[in-house]
Amino acid sequence: MTVLGGEPREPHRLTSAQRVLSILGVFDTENLTLSLSEISRRAGLTLSTTHRLINELRSWGALTRHGDGRYSIGLRILELGMLAPQGGRLREIALPYLHDLQHATRGNIHLGVREGHDVVYVESLRARDTVPVPSRLGGRWPMHATGTGLVLLAYSPPAFQEEVLASELHAYTENTLTDPAELRRFLAGVRTSGCAVVDSQLTRGVMAVAVPIRGPGDEVVAAIGITVPSGSASPHALVPAMAATARSVSRALGAPSALAGAARPRPAHHGTVREARPSARR
Repeated sequence: MTVLGGEPREPHRLTSAQRVLSILGVFDTENLTLSLSEISRRAGLTLSTTHRLINELRSWGALTRHGDGRYSIGLRILELGMLAPQGGRLREIALPYLHDLQHATRGNIHLGVREGHDVVYVESLRARDTVPVPSRLGGRWPMHATGTGLVLLAYSPPAFQEEVLASELHAYTENTLTDPAELRRFLAGVRTSGCAVVDSQLTRGVMAVAVPIRGPGDEVVAAIGITVPSGSASPHALVPAMAATARSVSRALGAPSALAGAARPRPAHHGTVREARPSARR
């Protein structure tokens, strides 16, 4: 609960655990660091309660205090997140293949899983001398706004897709897919082609390509994405390497279709994707 002004009044029904969770819940991709008063307002807690709980969370390692007095999520939370079945084991299996993919493509590589209406990155490999992107390890973005998120959404149950499409879809750029009808067509194209290509969807001047990873029941459990400068490479040049990486990870997870082999994905585009020969550095 966010209070816009003045000292917030704490809801009497909140338990101690709920107060702690409300503090951790105020941090997001647009609020990576917050002051004590900002945390208090956004969590709907008094300054005294917020200060006491923050000190306890700092002692445990859930929060970190910076030199300017602001706070951010601590490494202890990241360590716990890596223990989650959908994050830790997947990351451990996928990481060697992701490093090979980055070496071959020289792009930013992301491994994302679905969490609610968002995609959460359980691994993020930044390439040198390439386009900066806001995605990071542990980062969270709405599914409709990223290539990896769109792949995960495309292979989600129809009822869940409609739930997401009925929610408020924020536009980060003029190319962000926010129209439900257009999104349905795009998601159908992803299921047909086996990959997604978007340009300037979350960040202007950045092209993203993503493909699915399948688990033991052949269900899509994650997505691999790559981001490169718009026009620096053809999607057709990136998809084969990404598809091979996804098959290798899926095979390691025991996906039947990966063990038997699968057809090569054909890129499905959104946005202005300029076909270009890969530069010498890529």
